[in-house]
Formats: sequence, structure tokens, C-alpha cells
Amino acid sequence: MNSNSHRRDNCRLCQSKNLKLVLPLKPSALADSYIPADKLSVEQPRYSLDTYLCLDCGHVQILEVVDPRIMFSHYLYVTSVSLGLLEHFRQYAEEVVGALRPAAGSLAMDIGSNEGALLKNFKSHGLRVLGVDAAQNIAALANAAGIETIADFFNADLARDIKKTHGAASIVTANNVFAHSDVLADMADGIRELLSDDGVFVFEVVYLLDLVQQLTFDTIYHEHLSHHSVKPFQSFFRKHGLELFHVERNRSKGGSIRGFVQLANGPRPVSSSVGELLALEASVGLDKPKIFQDLFARLENLKNDLLNLLRDLKAQGRTIVGYGASASVTTLVHHFEIAEFFDFIVDDDPRRQGLYSPGFHIPVLSKTALAEKKPDYIVVLAWQYAAPIMRNNQGYAEQGGRFIVPLPGLKVI
Repeated sequence: MNSNSHRRDNCRLCQSKNLKLVLPLKPSALADSYIPADKLSVEQPRYSLDTYLCLDCGHVQILEVVDPRIMFSHYLYVTSVSLGLLEHFRQYAEEVVGALRPAAGSLAMDIGSNEGALLKNFKSHGLRVLGVDAAQNIAALANAAGIETIADFFNADLARDIKKTHGAASIVTANNVFAHSDVLADMADGIRELLSDDGVFVFEVVYLLDLVQQLTFDTIYHEHLSHHSVKPFQSFFRKHGLELFHVERNRSKGGSIRGFVQLANGPRPVSSSVGELLALEASVGLDKPKIFQDLFARLENLKNDLLNLLRDLKAQGRTIVGYGASASVTTLVHHFEIAEFFDFIVDDDPRRQGLYSPGFHIPVLSKTALAEKKPDYIVVLAWQYAAPIMRNNQGYAEQGGRFIVPLPGLKVI
């Protein structure tokens, strides 16, 4: 811990201090802190990624809180370069508008709106739109593209200001934002303030059950303070004058839930989906330590298998590179302790090319480096996208290159 972070001692949702360490992950540099060459001499501190379970409400979270201004004021993640997300948001807007049927000209607001990918789709359905995003560089992109966006952190005070200037919102959305905030209570109060009487808050978060079952532990990094499930959410929203009335699962980001929330005593009945997911979570013990202890044991076995393979290949004189320079890659590289094996990392996002990876300073290059340097093996660090990455690099494979996919089970292809 250093001056840029603090450690909380209670649950982010229910404030209980009855917390248990369940995933002792290796400390990591900030996941998105890819840096240019002229910053290589500046130390990049590592922060704890120890992950805790609240034994009272079942919420899973990291307790080390890094100053969000460091992480989000100049963010590198842009929706349009994330595989599949643009189509996901097109369908998302269509489904939400179809289900809620807001009046033409109603306000749709997105918290953590990035460059406005979701709001563009709401706008095409005849809604007024407004974004809020703390990353000034990305908010500027959205405004330049005609999506009005406030460059700030969302809270109850900002919500009151927005309501005065834009009116109440029929739809408020937040996608993966509930993972990012350490002040979820203030955010929930702001959402309650902003919603019209029949308005709906729609959110998506990575689903904790999918994280466990699909081994997507690399979605645990400092921007993601919380890892959500339905049981803790239900009691949290109730406490803040809101009601979770419907939940859907989807495959976004390796497995997510989309929740629908209204004001307490709102006009919509609670659907069976809420009870069904509560029952599913109880059946697997998602609010108990054992499921996470079992996950950690699986990860340690996979880590050892990968390390043994990479050591053997290096001993044979093989050259190895990584593919993928996303935030999740930082957790994977730090926890699996594999940075030393890579000559470089390839990434398709021009914004990352020419930078160096967080903590270990592995150079990030464009895919043209594969043809130029002809490495023997690519470790697909962005393993959730292994299929399209391999499909888009058939030329490399045809020249004799091999792919190593580390998760959810180690494969050499």
C-alpha cells in the first residue's frame, strides 16, 4: 500500500467487517498502466489483489482501493476495439427499448459511457441521451461524435444537477461500472434520485458464478473492486430504496448478468428470474469460502503446468511471445509469473502498440511483428478471444507457428 491507495476494512455493500481472504492473488501493477518508452524509468507500484468474501452478505471484493483519478482520468480502454462489444450494445439497446417501451424523447443516461457506443444505439431509437464518464480523453471523443457526455465521476450530487438540467431519466444504464466504484452507496442514491417514477436502471456486471466456473480470475484487477452476484445485490438495492425486479445472464465478457432495477414499490412485478438465480447461487455455495478455495487450487495447478511448459520450450531455444495487451492480461501475467518468457506482446489496438506492459515493461507491438520476427510460439494471453485471434492469424500458423492457450485448460495448438 502507498499514498495512492488505501485499504478498507469493511464490506463495500453491507459495511460488515466479517471478511475472509479467499483468493490470495499476486500483487500487480495497475492493469491498464501501459506506458511509453520515456516513462520506463518511473516506478510502477504494485498493489494487493487479495480478494475477500463477506461472510454476512456474500459480496466478493478486493479491499485495496487505488485513487480512481489515477486509473480513470486518462483511460486506455475504448469500447469500439473490444471484440464483439459493438454488436452486443446494439442488441442491448434494442432489447431494453423493446422491453421498457420508453416514450419518444425520454432521457436515457449511461454511467461510465466510454465513447458512447451504447448511447448511439439509444439515440437511434429516438431517445435523448447523456453520458457520464470520468476519463476526460474518452469523454472528449464522445462529445466530438455528437454524444453529450459529462467528464466526471457519477454520484448523488451530480445526479441532482443532471435532473435539474435534463429532467428525470426513463432509462439509466451502467455497464461494468458497478465493479469500478468504491462508493456504491452514493452511486445507488444518485440513481434513485435520477429515475422517473416508472424509470428503470439497467446494469451489466461480470457474474461471479461465471468467473468461478469459467476461471476468468483475470477479470480481478484494481479497476474491478467488486465481483457481483444476485444475493448481495438484492439486499443492497433494497437498502437504498430500489428493487431488483429482473435478472438475465449473457455471455458478455466471459459471462455477465444484466439486472433491471426500479424504485421501491415500482410498477413492475418481480420476475421469477431473481428467485431462480438466488436458488442457483445457494446450490453451489457462492456465498461460502469453499468454492473460491477450490478455484484457487485449480488456478495453481494450471499455473504450474504453464510454467513447466514455458521453461521446457525456453530450454529448447524456442522463442515465445504473448498476444493481447488488455487489462486482464496484467493480472494473468503477474499471478502466473510468466513475464520473463516473452520477447514481446502483440496487440491489435493501435493505442497500445509502442507501449510497454504494466510492471514488467514487455514491449507491445503490432501483428506485423509476427511476420518479421517469426516467433515459435504465441501464448494467447487474451484467452477468452483465442478463437478469433487464431482465426485472424492463420498466416502465422501456416508458417509453422504454434499457439498456447493457457485457460480454461492448457492447450498447445
